[in-house]
Amino acid sequence: MERKRKTQIFMIMIAFVLFLSGCNFNSSESSSEDNAAAEGEAGQVLNISTTADIPTLDSTKAHDGIAFTVLNNVNEGLYRQDENHEPIEALVTEHTESEDQSVHTFTLRDSNWSNGEPVTAQDFEYAWKRVMKDASPYNFMFVTAGIKNAEAIMNEEMDAEELGVKAIDEKTLEVTLDAANPLFQSLMTFPTFLPQNQKFVEEQGDQYALEAENILFNGPFTLVDWTHDQGWKYEKNEDYWDAETVKLDAVNAYVVKDPAAGINLYETNKVDRIVLSSEAVDQNKDDENFETILEPEIIFLRFNHNHPVLGNKNIRQAVNMAIDKESLTDVILKNGSTALNGVVPEGFFNSPSGEDFRDLNGDFNTGTVEEAQALWETGLEETGATEVTVSINIADSEDHKKVAEYIQAQLEDNLPGFKLDIKAVPFAQRLEIEKAVDYDLSLSSWGPDYSDPMTYLDMWLEGGSANRMDYSNAELEELVSAARTETDLEKRYQMLLDIEKILLEEDAAIVPLYQEGAAVLMRSKIKNLLVHPTGASFSYKWVTIEE
Repeated sequence: MERKRKTQIFMIMIAFVLFLSGCNFNSSESSSEDNAAAEGEAGQVLNISTTADIPTLDSTKAHDGIAFTVLNNVNEGLYRQDENHEPIEALVTEHTESEDQSVHTFTLRDSNWSNGEPVTAQDFEYAWKRVMKDASPYNFMFVTAGIKNAEAIMNEEMDAEELGVKAIDEKTLEVTLDAANPLFQSLMTFPTFLPQNQKFVEEQGDQYALEAENILFNGPFTLVDWTHDQGWKYEKNEDYWDAETVKLDAVNAYVVKDPAAGINLYETNKVDRIVLSSEAVDQNKDDENFETILEPEIIFLRFNHNHPVLGNKNIRQAVNMAIDKESLTDVILKNGSTALNGVVPEGFFNSPSGEDFRDLNGDFNTGTVEEAQALWETGLEETGATEVTVSINIADSEDHKKVAEYIQAQLEDNLPGFKLDIKAVPFAQRLEIEKAVDYDLSLSSWGPDYSDPMTYLDMWLEGGSANRMDYSNAELEELVSAARTETDLEKRYQMLLDIEKILLEEDAAIVPLYQEGAAVLMRSKIKNLLVHPTGASFSYKWVTIEE
């Protein structure tokens, strides 16, 4: 056993020497200044790991946390989140509202794209209308923001040109809402609301934002290398309007799918922060740099509601009850994750009277294995099936493989006649399979886009880009629509509670599994690395390295 372990470590080290060479972050073709920064001589270099490649850097098409994090650090919109996760003015120097708060006028500061052209109000108008024109995955955010005509455009009742955004002149942007919206300013920090340079986008055509050279930057950093499936490199943008605030010279991001390899990179000082797998928690929990973080991200199972058996509510409830979620989090994951029996996580969203959403709505679809088996038998009888063989679509990360194997064992052991096959694919492919609803079960995740329970509740609208399972409920649709315009905060919060009850109590539409926790090792020299609970996860703008 010991000899085999040494061989594995040796092979991992060889693989990562080749990996780091392949990323070309320290190649001989780089300048001496680049090499000095990469080797740590400049002092202000952050090295991080990430679990997957960037699917796209087109802000109108991006719909995952990895892309959002990169966009947050290489681009700038009207607002961005500050050290306290509150919206602060970014490209805005003045923001005025009409008396009824339905018309917002923004004055833009002087700033440039990385090709030297100025960032203008027209760049915002073009990008926002492009989101609606192309039916982008996050076009629903424009409805959430209450921007005039967004919903009608989504429903193909109006043209994208009718969206309530207008460049008055190069420095003045006017945004018209259907009604006053208290979430509006906060939503403006989200990457889907970033600007784009129309001329550059159209010149790049279908290659836009697929490589580092096919995108423009106007944020704290630029992307100078992007080696697909291996990693990418940020460098400080000296032309950024607030460049004096940015202390980092560079950030190197390495795609690390093997947790053991990630630990090796950390121990050999190649990376400064890693997220540990469950196996590594016990070995590292006494490290002075170890901590666990409870996050607002949820992990859950999607059902293909068109499936002849999984489309049955009793079957879905049986699947939910047959999984011991506490053992999954406490024995398998061991990273601070907690079992979840709702779609809105605990600890982040309080009612107007200060009560946590999860405490108010309680748990859904909990029960014993025997109760699960009774529902299973009823569902089989209703669908005419005697046994069920289905597959689960998962991303090819180690933790998701581990979760899928646990679910496989639980369902096959507890539900007679259930057979589950695991299909692991790259992260981006998993998303595409979901969007096509070309799966039976899919292991999914969702993090909040903004600080309100609605970010977990309006994703189940029929035809919505986040639905991805052909689920629909007319009552849920009506409640979401009503809650978006309800100004009585207590009444609105009750609507949000009722939406979750429809999704889980009435329909058992999904299986919530757990609220994500992260077991992290991060060197104490890293200061002010912001991990935002909503929208783009990480901000590097304020990071410093203190040796």
